[in-house]
Amino acid sequence: MTSSQDPPQGDDQHTREGQWSQPPPYPQPPRRQGAQVLSIIGFVSAAVAVLFIPILFGLAGIVLGIVGHTRGESLGKWAAIAAAVCTVVGMILGALVTRALSA
Repeated sequence: MTSSQDPPQGDDQHTREGQWSQPPPYPQPPRRQGAQVLSIIGFVSAAVAVLFIPILFGLAGIVLGIVGHTRGESLGKWAAIAAAVCTVVGMILGALVTRALSA
């Protein structure tokens, strides 16, 4: 028979004090500073979107930037933003050229 002063068997120091141990933090994706291939291709797609098929190349640049960002590339967010801006600029430029050629 155990007395009330003996701790229950199998408990560690944390549970005897009435405190629960914290679970380990969720693993974060590794941050790579070297190879940022998806972000670079996203920037190239953004630049091409200004002159050729803005919807296609702009969307590709946005997707590549977002995927690069989720994989830990530091420039991924900026590639997606640049692709979105270049898509809008390319569409405006295309509309102006089309209007000028039709007049």
